Amino acid sequence: MSSTNKLLHFTKKGIYCPQAQVYIDPWSSVDKAIITHAHSDHARPGSNHYLAHKKSVPILKHRLGKDINVNGIEYNESIEINGVKISLHPAGHIPGSAQVRLEYKGEVAVVSGDYKLEDDGLTEAFEPVKCNTFVTESTFGLPVYKWKKQKEIFDDINNWWRQNKEKGKASVICGYSLGKAQRILFNVDKSIGRIFGHGAVTIINEAMSNEQLNLPLIEKANSTFTKKDFVGSLIIAPPSAIGNPWLRKFEPYSLGYASGWMNIRGAKRREGIDIGFALSDHADWNELNTAVKETGAEKIYVTHGYTAVFVKWLCENGFNAEELKTEFIGESDQE
Repeated sequence: MSSTNKLLHFTKKGIYCPQAQVYIDPWSSVDKAIITHAHSDHARPGSNHYLAHKKSVPILKHRLGKDINVNGIEYNESIEINGVKISLHPAGHIPGSAQVRLEYKGEVAVVSGDYKLEDDGLTEAFEPVKCNTFVTESTFGLPVYKWKKQKEIFDDINNWWRQNKEKGKASVICGYSLGKAQRILFNVDKSIGRIFGHGAVTIINEAMSNEQLNLPLIEKANSTFTKKDFVGSLIIAPPSAIGNPWLRKFEPYSLGYASGWMNIRGAKRREGIDIGFALSDHADWNELNTAVKETGAEKIYVTHGYTAVFVKWLCENGFNAEELKTEFIGESDQE
């Protein structure tokens, strides 16, 4: 994707600021990497130095190795490298997620990483940052993707859980282990019943709780418990649990999936689940447009997702936008 901007170069290794000699979310080993958040498509192993928000540090160490060289800074805290002023700003995607702002000789570029605009109560709310150049995701960059308010979605989740409890069933809800699982745990009605977590979820919770996210402690759903213990409970699991024999221990159960992809008719059937909840940690169509407008940027680069559609729309509405090929994925079933 080799291309050039005044402040950013788009190379085979990723988004690069040559003046500061740093890459943002590179997808191969580099000397200095700034990480927007710790999902695997944005945080790759092998770099010599990492910089991220403080809340991302324990997750990066968990995923990339406890001995990595990583420094954590607060939001709006500035550092300077070779005359480039660098700061991190809330992206609203998951706890610790950040937009990267770079300023050099009056030119400002912002790389958004992944983001959403609705405040979920757990994650630091998205903060629009004025800039000349804005690099935005477009995971859900189609007009069909328009999210309901979070309260409505969690009312649906809580009602599903209550109904299952009344029927003597467990409720298994799947969502990626970093970000979505914690958002579910933070926002569900914990008075309904007992909550358990898949091991992939509880280990992330342990690391994130060290950063004082006020997450309630939940028990790991392992073999020390019987089927009777799980009756009426909520089990939070990663998407990889779907179709896995691990689920048999919860029988009888109802299987739910929390993902933006559940907004599309037929997605529930394809995933082999009982119910889908369109709960996404990415911006919907309206939020993408709002975010772009609020930056005031003269140049927009659109990365992963429905890039061609969103670029066409932006150009037709007076923006100078360009598609940017990257290795970022967006919302997947692997996190």
